[in-house]
Amino acid sequence: MASMSNIASLFLVLSLLSLLSFSAKAQLSANFYDETCPNLQAIVRSAMAQAVSNEPRMAASVLRLFFHDCFVNGCDGSILLDDSPTFTGEKNAFPNKKSARGFEVIDAIKSSVEASCEATVSCADILALASRDGVIKLGGPKWTVALGRRDATSASQSTANNDLPAPSSSLSTLISKFAAKGLNARDMTALSGAHTIGQAQCQFFRPHIYNDNNTDPSFATLRQGNCPRSGGDTNLAPLDLHSPNRFGSEYYKNLLGYQGLLHSDQELFSNGTQDGLVWQYSQNRDLFFSDFAAAMIKLGAITPLTGSDGEIRLNCRKVNS
Repeated sequence: MASMSNIASLFLVLSLLSLLSFSAKAQLSANFYDETCPNLQAIVRSAMAQAVSNEPRMAASVLRLFFHDCFVNGCDGSILLDDSPTFTGEKNAFPNKKSARGFEVIDAIKSSVEASCEATVSCADILALASRDGVIKLGGPKWTVALGRRDATSASQSTANNDLPAPSSSLSTLISKFAAKGLNARDMTALSGAHTIGQAQCQFFRPHIYNDNNTDPSFATLRQGNCPRSGGDTNLAPLDLHSPNRFGSEYYKNLLGYQGLLHSDQELFSNGTQDGLVWQYSQNRDLFFSDFAAAMIKLGAITPLTGSDGEIRLNCRKVNS
């Protein structure tokens, strides 16, 4: 009987721990700041509208920041941290060094939010909202952003180097890396559609346009015009050849014509498992928009810090002293 009692007690403890864990995750909600910072969404929306009007590419830059943040120890604002005496941050990891941008926009939004509701809203939540609002500004889909994330007090360059998919990734590697974050192959293909906006540096697409045989020859020649075999590493080219400042399904049409800028882009349509879905997205923008919005919600839910974990940073670039 004692043994059965112990088992029952253990089961009760495990059940309580499970409920507590669920409760912590459940703290993310769309109305998290309705009482403590009611003007939050209007502040972020206005700031992103201005930033994207000044430079349409900024929508893509902020969206990329959010993706790179969530893929490294969850959506915790760690990518926004500068290096410190106690840790080497993510800004200089290979996928981010000299290419991650938009930090000043997030800083400006944070300042405005702090002026309205001090020490209340995390940098992680500001980044999540700014990502959505930038997409909407360029004609993309809307989705509800769950809020209540808290900010990390550390960052990891090594994790950024290991966990973020590289532009040279194969389809199997892409599927595997996304699966490790709880995102399936359909999510991966939909989220890749973020490349319908923005630009990439020559260093990231050079191997594809010179070495791969699954690229349209005329497209490769066009891109080689500002991306020589050596030098010009930071020269830019649009990820979407035809409409880099409009969020749509043209990215997938480019893939059908073997005009994906990155090796990892063209892997989505290259006699692989995602060929059919790429074709569907190319023909049905509403389907892409729906799947992209759903995948962004899943992305934003990757292991957030909630409750008493982490902190609400007063400055997105450094932990509170």
